[in-house]
Amino acid sequence: MCELYVKADPILYESRARSLRIRGVVTTLRLENQFWDILREIAEVDGMTTNQLIGKLYDEVMDYRGEVVNFASFLRVSCTRFLAQRRDRVAELSLVPGRAVS
Repeated sequence: MCELYVKADPILYESRARSLRIRGVVTTLRLENQFWDILREIAEVDGMTTNQLIGKLYDEVMDYRGEVVNFASFLRVSCTRFLAQRRDRVAELSLVPGRAVS
């Protein structure tokens, strides 16, 4: 099992900073490449660019919570929640109702 993690391509956990505009202010976010890839995937599903998605997430969390203590961590957690939701959806689809498992 550990090979799955240990043999990960180091480029995936290398961090990369990106500058983007959130609410009219240019800011820099540093995330690992794997998280940038997941955010790009989420954005594509929603028909947005990665920067548009990040801006929308920021606006929504600010509207809901009123503050964001650690936005980079919020984005990482959002990515893992997206993956968990996708995993759960795949598990539901793999079940065939009305058939007994033999």
